[in-house]
Order: sequence, then structure tokens, then C-alpha cells
Amino acid sequence: MNDNLYTVFAERFIPKDPFIRSPDGSDLHSYADLEHYSSLYADRLERLGAVPGDRVMVQVEKSPFCLFLYFACLRGGFVYLPLNTAYQPEELAYFAENAEPAVVVASPEQQPVFKDFARCPVESLDANGQGSFTEELPDYVSQSIVPRSHDDLAAILYTSGTTGKPKGAMLSHGNLASNARTLHELWGFVPGDVLLHALPVFHVHGLFIATNVAVYNGSPLLFFEKFEARSVIEALPSATVYMGVPTNYTRMLAEAALNTEQCTNMRLFISGSAPLLTQTFKEFEVRTGHRILERYGMTETGMNTSNPLVGERKPGTVGPALPNVDVRIVDNKNEPVEEGETGSLLVTGPNVFSGYWRMPDKNLEEFTDGFFRTGDLANRDEDGYISIVGRSKDLVITGGLNVYPKEVESAIDRIAGVNESAVIGIPHRDFGEAVTAVVVLDEDASVTEDDVITHLKSTLANFKVAKRVYFVDELPRNTMGKVQKNVLREEYDSGAR
Repeated sequence: MNDNLYTVFAERFIPKDPFIRSPDGSDLHSYADLEHYSSLYADRLERLGAVPGDRVMVQVEKSPFCLFLYFACLRGGFVYLPLNTAYQPEELAYFAENAEPAVVVASPEQQPVFKDFARCPVESLDANGQGSFTEELPDYVSQSIVPRSHDDLAAILYTSGTTGKPKGAMLSHGNLASNARTLHELWGFVPGDVLLHALPVFHVHGLFIATNVAVYNGSPLLFFEKFEARSVIEALPSATVYMGVPTNYTRMLAEAALNTEQCTNMRLFISGSAPLLTQTFKEFEVRTGHRILERYGMTETGMNTSNPLVGERKPGTVGPALPNVDVRIVDNKNEPVEEGETGSLLVTGPNVFSGYWRMPDKNLEEFTDGFFRTGDLANRDEDGYISIVGRSKDLVITGGLNVYPKEVESAIDRIAGVNESAVIGIPHRDFGEAVTAVVVLDEDASVTEDDVITHLKSTLANFKVAKRVYFVDELPRNTMGKVQKNVLREEYDSGAR
């Protein structure tokens, strides 16, 4: 038996059916095209020297051809390693050194950047499928699907680390297949469903949840290169399912065109990647007649919990645990807490990753009795619904993307004249949270807010850049000398209000 995830998909889609549709609803690519291009691309990677188990690092713009490359990696047994298109050279150099890819495929603009430090072939691929990667493709090749086991790696996704260095979460073919099967059933996917896809495809949400579930159903993707509220609303009559982050929903609510008539054909709206405000949930129901289904997942696990398709969708909660996923909420002694009490959230199941790439010591810290420590604080009500109430690791989630303060603080602290800094998340109606920096300067230093933001933009991906920078004489600390970020959050949240 071949547990390759591509085999799982290929057994379910019908080649003649549409795979990618343009925003106007016209068919661009069929599932036969997916089969054709994934075969060609897998052959190309093999000819570039990649063998099963090798990492293929990808930083390209969202396009159908990017998805063909992802499926090519699956069928060829290569480990797909997508990177956010906003990452800067310093970040990319770290990923290349840490992952040691066999091949890099980048946008034409980024190809020279990777060539400065990558120790492997660096090919280009643009949004139209053109570039050095596709220049020498044959007209046809029959590339077999490489046998993979349940535990073989399918992908590595980097997630920011509390120590300032990102960690590569290792996801297997079995992890991804488990989530696709479970969510397909749980969210009631049926023949005729059309997924409106406006998420990035370098992220778990857009790639392993939205894309995988739709392909497992053999559904067309109504494909947007990026989210734009008005265009998405105009396309809703051509779709049945939409997956987005809370920021998407707040921006849709800001458009007068969002109403019940536009949503008549829609079956389901799903939200994830960041907490959905109860206010947004209620406003959306009033405007559209739809109750958003909120769920909870992580880069390391895919989905863990979900509000039900049929039954009560409770605002402010992320629903019960998925079938076959076990959730624990424990105190600081790893003892289960009482119903309604807050504790650390731990999960285990076939969706949970095997660990972080080349970080054995970190893996020992993150797993307890087979359960992964999510770093989130949560409670569970009498119906088994989970509410995420905080983050023990100070994670900031802005626009559905994760930012760990330590990475931003390290960049700020390198600025001449900066003594120290603390980075926090402040509630923001559009982004969920806004990255905010509180900085202590050396005596007589003349660093400005613009100086800090300019430096961050040259060093980090844009979503990690502080929206505001405040200057103080000293940071609040407890008796152990630890910076009290809760005090900072209260102070600057009140100021923002």
C-alpha cells in the first residue's frame, strides 16, 4: 500500500473536472492538468538532482503553477518547504542553511538572492509558469508516484521561535492525509462544492487545509492571487465554501455589498489562524444570515478542534476536539484542570507533527507523555467546547500570521542607540493584533519611531514589522527581573483605545 498523499488525492479526483477557476468563474485548469504538470515538475526536480526525502525550498508568488509544484513534490517523495514571499534575505539565508535543500525554486526577482547563499540549484518560476524551472520541460512524461509510508515527511513549514530562530515543523504524509479526511467529513464537503480560495499558499491554512480538503473532494478552487474584499464578495455567488482569517471578515463587513443576497449560494464560512471577535461573528450573521464556523489549528498540527457543521457554533470558542484528536488542559504540574478552569493546552492525534527539524532537545521539551504542548492557554465548557484565552509563549497573531516577539526584539536591539526592547501584541480590529514595540534608548540616543520601523522593514518580513513604536525610560519588571509584558499590554491597549 502506498501512503503517499498524492495517491490519496488521485484516487478521488476526476481528471476531466475543473481544478482551478478564475475569479470570473471560467475554467483555467482541470485535474488532468494537475496530473500532467505535477508529473512534469516531479521529473524536472529529479533531473535537478533531488531524491525522495530531499527538501525542495519554494518562494514564489501564488499561482496554479505553485500548486502544481507542491503536488509534484508529494508525488516525487520530496519534502515541500514553502516560504512566505515577504521573507527578507537574512531570513532566507537562515532557512537555506538550516534545511539544506536539494533544489530552490524562487520567483525571478528572488532567484539572485538565493544564489548568494544556497548550495544547490536555484531555479525560477513566475506566476505564469515561466522561468528557468520550466524552460526544459518535455511535452509529456509519465512520472510514477513514489511510494511513501505514513510517517515519511511530506513538508516542513517554518514557524517563528521564541528564541528568535524559526523552527521547521516536520509534517508527514499521514499527518496531512488525516486532517484532509477528517475535515472533509466534518465540514460536510459534497460533490458540487466550490471553494473560494483567497488565502496565501505558503501557510497551513491556505495549503494544507483549504487546498487539501478541496482536492480531496475533487472540487474546483475559485482562485484569487490575494484577498481583496470587494472582489471576494462579488465572487461569492459562484462558490459554496469560503475559508478566511478574521481580518478578511472584518474587511468584508466594511463593504456595503456584503448582504444575504450575495451569500445565497454559500453553504459555509470558516474562520481560523487567529481568534475571531464575538462582535465580528454577530455582525456577520446579521448581514449575511450565516454563522461563521471557527476552528483552531497550528502549523505543527493542522486542525485540532472545530465548531460543528450541524449544531451550536458558539462565538468565542473553537469547538470540541476533532475525531481521533485528544485534548488535555493541564496545570503547571501537568494535572488536568476542572471544567471551566484555564490551563495549558496539549494535543495528540494522527494530525500532530513528529517534531522540529534538527532540534532533538526542543522536541523533548515540547512533548509530554505523547502530547504536544501548544503553548496556548485554554478552558473547556460543559459541552466540550474549547476557548483559547491566552498564549503562554507571548505569540502575536497579526492578520492570521504568527510573530514571536523575541525575533523582532533581537532585530530592534541591534540598532545603535537602543538599550533594550519589548514587543507585544495590541488588539486591532483589522489585523486581530498589531505588533507593537516598547523601546528603551541609551542616554543621549536620538532614535525615532521611523528609524526603528525602517530598520525592521529591511530585516524582517513586513507582517513582523511593528505598527507602532513607543519609547520609555525603563521597562516594568517583576522581582525576578522578568519584563512584565502584561503590564505593557494593559498600558498600551488602554492608550490605543
